[in-house]
Amino acid sequence: MDRRTFIKTTGAGLAAIAAQPITSGLAQDTSHKKTKLAIIGTGMRASDMWGKHIIRDYGDKFEFVGLCDINPGRAEFAKKYMDVNCPTFTDFDKMINETKPDTVIVTTVDAFHHEYIIKGMQAGCDIITEKPLTIDEFKCQAIRDAEKKTGRKCTVGFNYRHSPHRIKLKELLAAGEIGKITSVDFHWYLNTSHGADYFRRWHRLRNRSGSLLCHKATHHFDLLNWWLDSDPVEVFAYGSLEFYGKNHEFRHTNCRGCPHKEKCKFFFDMTKDEKLMHLYADNEKYDGYQRDGCVWKEDIDIFDKMAVQIKYANNVQVSYSLTTYSPYEGYRIALNGTKGRLETWVKEMQPWKEPENDELRLTKNFGDSQIITIPHAQGGHNGGDNGLKSRIFKNPTAADPLKIMAGTRDGVMSVLIGAAARNSIDTGKPIRIADLTDIKPEAIRPV
Repeated sequence: MDRRTFIKTTGAGLAAIAAQPITSGLAQDTSHKKTKLAIIGTGMRASDMWGKHIIRDYGDKFEFVGLCDINPGRAEFAKKYMDVNCPTFTDFDKMINETKPDTVIVTTVDAFHHEYIIKGMQAGCDIITEKPLTIDEFKCQAIRDAEKKTGRKCTVGFNYRHSPHRIKLKELLAAGEIGKITSVDFHWYLNTSHGADYFRRWHRLRNRSGSLLCHKATHHFDLLNWWLDSDPVEVFAYGSLEFYGKNHEFRHTNCRGCPHKEKCKFFFDMTKDEKLMHLYADNEKYDGYQRDGCVWKEDIDIFDKMAVQIKYANNVQVSYSLTTYSPYEGYRIALNGTKGRLETWVKEMQPWKEPENDELRLTKNFGDSQIITIPHAQGGHNGGDNGLKSRIFKNPTAADPLKIMAGTRDGVMSVLIGAAARNSIDTGKPIRIADLTDIKPEAIRPV
């Protein structure tokens, strides 16, 4: 189905979202001393990074006025874990109407991001959303339309941009150290712990995550867009499911109580993690969601290996791959330019100990090869989480010469690469980015 047909046939559905009973809130309640925050989706990421840590680090300026989740047990646990006194809700409309937050933080299952982003904007709220912005081109367009109509601001949580290692890489490229960039080799490896975990959870279903080409690779595609400072124009991809899911001789519903746990190398004992047990296992009675699902479930319909070719408007060619069952975790990237090459091999997880520093190798044509060492910063994602939160909650008006903060257009462009790759795998054809939404790719990425 093309975009025009989709818009024509689903106009009533999008209109229904717009017609939900939400009264208009205020973008900033000037009579209130603290900025009012509300969260929709109270899972692990929400209760920690977007919850407990915000209260700990920025509680003098921000407060939570509402927590919402379709699972009431998870919302109540998040409230206790975050140590806040705000009410909890299972109805987003009710939360917005009663608490009138200034900003809504969206951390739900990816497929529903667009619904709450749009509703929040219509209620007069600004939005902070976890990546990916959404999971397909149609929802991207709906979000863009809502942003234009409401004038509200949407910030996308691309924490990877904020780690010192990736900032240094951006600085070197912006300084022209390798001249005009011509091509990129980018290969990401997820290990048999972290990678496998996506196949235990809701991410295993395409209609929830859009596949890992959207949920996970949106990070990587956004880094490419930011580093190259250009828009993608065409995508061609291959992908398949050949390791997880039905590609095994035995399976169960989930790891707890599994009769095959003694022989399954992917057995995950969730009972050893107190928070996971309280947040998920204790609340299965409400929605049936199992956090320790079997990686061999036959309903898994996402890819576990992917290879993507991307052509950019500035004529850069990218070769990207994502593997989800590697013995180690990390990535290799090499950017080739008219004056040299910039490359790195980042090691992120077991079996080795994570190094204290990251390194970049800068090699000039007809010149020396230089190693540049970047110490790790404190916090998750090599300091990326703290850097992102500092920009949002501490220094929102700080100068941004590297254009590090990401808005709706950035979120859309990263999703469109993943959606185009998924469409290309399904059809066997190259996909043009300009055919997906009303955005026309530009050689120099707009701010």
